[in-house]
Amino acid sequence: MNPESFSPAHFGWAFDDGVATVTLNRPERKNPLTFDSYAELRDLFRDLVYTPEVKAVVITGAGGNFSSGGDVHEIIGPLTKMGMPGLLDFTRMTGDLIKAIRACPQPVIAALDGVCVGAGAAVAMASDIRFATPETKTAFLFSRVGLAGCDMGVSAMLPRIIGQGRAAELLFTGRVMTADEGFAWGFHNRLVAADALFGEALAFARALADGPTFAHGITKTQLNTEWAVSLETAIEMEAQAQAICMATNDFRRAFEAFAEKKTPVFEGD
Repeated sequence: MNPESFSPAHFGWAFDDGVATVTLNRPERKNPLTFDSYAELRDLFRDLVYTPEVKAVVITGAGGNFSSGGDVHEIIGPLTKMGMPGLLDFTRMTGDLIKAIRACPQPVIAALDGVCVGAGAAVAMASDIRFATPETKTAFLFSRVGLAGCDMGVSAMLPRIIGQGRAAELLFTGRVMTADEGFAWGFHNRLVAADALFGEALAFARALADGPTFAHGITKTQLNTEWAVSLETAIEMEAQAQAICMATNDFRRAFEAFAEKKTPVFEGD
């Protein structure tokens, strides 16, 4: 994928100075996802594994909302008429989007405002960093449409972010998590005024893009893979991972800059 010429059909895209911006842009419907947008987003995040020019990603929504989740008429309705093979194809595809967000080496920063529910909340959850506004309302509302609260990895990831009891409450009830709750519980990294939200998320992404991006990818990998290993295994994994980073030019650049009392300029190798 060439980030300079990439032109997706189902969401907005911008690329500048190493930072890509993905914008869910159906504001008249609060940015719902469709079969096609799920698939195109999945393919994008898979391709980012092989796109080192992109060093960080901001994902946001147009029109004062993040996402209302799966489109009621374009997804929910058709799903009620599908057989099991088609249903399983769909649920695996939506899960593949989450896996692709977690597997890409770039830090993903979600800029959240207004409605952030269902699959939109799952995408926000899968991001590495979440900035929100005081008006952000997040809900994993699967139970409210007759489904289990175990969609798109939320039963695995949400308890690790906010705690088992809080996650259980949200997943059983489908109720809204307010912005203040989200911040207090660790779901939101920052609460930002709506008019400053995108600017702060973009500035944070650019700061990460200016850092040791190869090492950032290692950090993300370790955050993912150390979930289910013993402490002994984790320490050995980190020893190997850090030794790999010590062999990079960025590590040498940082030392040389320190010795010369300069700010290091990282190049991601």
